[in-house]
Amino acid sequence: MQERPTTVAAYAAGASLAAVALFYVFGPNYTIDGDESNDSNRKKSIVGLSNLANDCFINSVLQALAGLGDLRVYLIRELHRRELDGPEIYNTAPGPDELSRGQRPDKVRELQQGLITRALKEMLDRLNERPIYKKTISARGFIQALEYAFRTRISRNQQDAQEFLQIILERLCDEYHAGVRARKRALGPRTVPAGPGSVGAVPEANAPDSPAEVEVRIDDGSANGLPAIIDTKLREIDSESGFPFEGKLESQIECQFCHYQYKPNQTAFVNLTLQVPQKSSTTLSACFDGLLKTEYIEDFRCDRCRLQHAVDMKNQERARTRSKSDRERLDIEIPRIRGALETDPEGELEGVTLPPSETAPKRRIARHMRIVDFPKVIAIHLSRSIFDRSSSTKNAAKVSFPEQLPLGGILNQTWYKLLGIVCHKGSHHSGHYESFRRNHLYPPFSTPEVFSSYAQSRATSENPSAAASPRLAPRSSPEDVGGSSSVSTGTSSASLSGASASASQLTPQLPRPATSSSRRSIQSTHSRSSASQQTLSPSSGSNSPTTDQGRWSASSQSSRTIPRPSLDTPTGVGARLRRRRKANDRWWRISDEKIKECKTSDVLGMQREVYLLFYELEKPHSSPAAAEGRSPSRT
Repeated sequence: MQERPTTVAAYAAGASLAAVALFYVFGPNYTIDGDESNDSNRKKSIVGLSNLANDCFINSVLQALAGLGDLRVYLIRELHRRELDGPEIYNTAPGPDELSRGQRPDKVRELQQGLITRALKEMLDRLNERPIYKKTISARGFIQALEYAFRTRISRNQQDAQEFLQIILERLCDEYHAGVRARKRALGPRTVPAGPGSVGAVPEANAPDSPAEVEVRIDDGSANGLPAIIDTKLREIDSESGFPFEGKLESQIECQFCHYQYKPNQTAFVNLTLQVPQKSSTTLSACFDGLLKTEYIEDFRCDRCRLQHAVDMKNQERARTRSKSDRERLDIEIPRIRGALETDPEGELEGVTLPPSETAPKRRIARHMRIVDFPKVIAIHLSRSIFDRSSSTKNAAKVSFPEQLPLGGILNQTWYKLLGIVCHKGSHHSGHYESFRRNHLYPPFSTPEVFSSYAQSRATSENPSAAASPRLAPRSSPEDVGGSSSVSTGTSSASLSGASASASQLTPQLPRPATSSSRRSIQSTHSRSSASQQTLSPSSGSNSPTTDQGRWSASSQSSRTIPRPSLDTPTGVGARLRRRRKANDRWWRISDEKIKECKTSDVLGMQREVYLLFYELEKPHSSPAAAEGRSPSRT
């Protein structure tokens, strides 16, 4: 009797061990990947970055860049292109005549090799893993690549995330353009066809701004050869796969006195710096107005007004002078100045002595800027520094920013979607950086319509399944399709039913229990005219290819004429997919290795701390209505 408790305890321990063993044999991933896991943070975590030497400004920028899909696509495409071209193209330095002032051949060779492009891709790939447990890595490898590229150490004292982002983006942009120049140089001098009425070809360097094409021809024994299918348009390829952060700003000056408009001046940018006004609260649109609004400048010397002033002075001098040589000189200079007034007031005038610029009248000008080339990803820096004579402080104004950002005019409006921000907490001289990153998986990495795509692939397969299925007579006209809602519901996948119908002719049908909905659909289907059944449903003994082709065309036509459900009352798979879009409301709040989930409202509420914003250009099929979970209207 004394050994009984020990025996019971031994049996209980053995039974519990056996249960645990069976649990992990038959369901080892239940507690890790299952939706009913007790520790939900285990499957909802991402990779964090360690902070060993005040690296929060580095970690926040890298985490924000890891959530940009267009940047990752660019890195993959650029490195894949370099691998296809071969290393010899990018290891060859340009000649001395191709280098600009201050460039060194070894520096250009490093830009062509894309050292930072490769290092950033490896870093972002590591950050985009989906670990099953808490994982923290170090950004030391990427920092070493940056320090090697610039031959200097990155200081941890400044701790400015915007300067670190600027260094990365400018280097990536330089490596992209260096690679484009290397590829063009490897192709050699190319020519474009000359215009009508001319002989020969024009070199591309002297040709007009027409799209340069490389035409591939097959040697078939003829004079010019047979044109191949591939016509590579280099400029179109480079424009489609260009650096996603690069855009162009255009500034123009207009004189308010003579209304002369200067030639527009375009400058490239990789990020936009917006000054935050010294207010208690403002908006992102107001910050954009500070950059893109019309600015009036006083005491400006207009070139056209200066030439007009020179003509007036020359005419007065000619009226006063009595010297024949002076009159001859003025008779030559005055027509030249008037010609410059009509053609190009900004150009240089040779052989003409103008009055001193101090004597020219001062005018009021209007200067305005606009974005002429919208980048795929726009990085916005909110400058919060307030510089005083003695010190500098931080502007703690609230800046409200939207999730959907419209840019451009009314006719060329472009929509951007917020994908990440970097926030700063603290004063101007000390503080901490953290980032917010949208929990979003792009189509290359997820299949939200896996079952529908599987059904479509089965329907379009040349070898349909031989399994029996209930045979429904197809409809005879589109009017019959819209006449019965029960039939359209019962045959929601017309292509799949067509595939099963062809298989049912070869395999005897097995009796299957019919539900109430299937009975109604079958009864309504059999109530159709017999003529339509004879036309669209041939007998089982007919195996002619013409009959089979007619059945397939009829089934495809009926699938095209099925009316779509109303947008106001979503039903079926489409409604579930639209409800699933709410998953985009999930964000990651990342502070070095500490990661937790939050919502879009939490991100938009960081108005006092927001410092960097990352917006991605919305795709052509998307719209603000679709981004909010509503389907766009169809015509």
